[in-house]
Amino acid sequence: MRSNRDEFTQFKRHLQTAAGHPLSKDQLQDVERYHNQFHIQLINIHDLKQSVKTHDRKVNYQLAENTGQVNEETLSEHEHIYEEYTSLEQTLQELRHDFNRFIERVHITA
Repeated sequence: MRSNRDEFTQFKRHLQTAAGHPLSKDQLQDVERYHNQFHIQLINIHDLKQSVKTHDRKVNYQLAENTGQVNEETLSEHEHIYEEYTSLEQTLQELRHDFNRFIERVHITA
């Protein structure tokens, strides 16, 4: 998740560079949309990272206290976090692809 955070932070910087170039009204709207999406996804990355850390502490505590066992609720939570992770990865991949196409269309380099 750290690499995703770094990559999307870099995308935000690239977007700021793009905003400094002459762009059409539609392209400026795209810049605003990407800015908002990057902000939202960086928050999502942070939130999921915090959920993983909290869950990891819970699992380690249960393993230590329950002779190597975790309860069903924790297993269910583990599956839920994994689903969140895969969903976020899919969203980030789509946004990454869409943003790269936008940058190619407007012919802007970093």
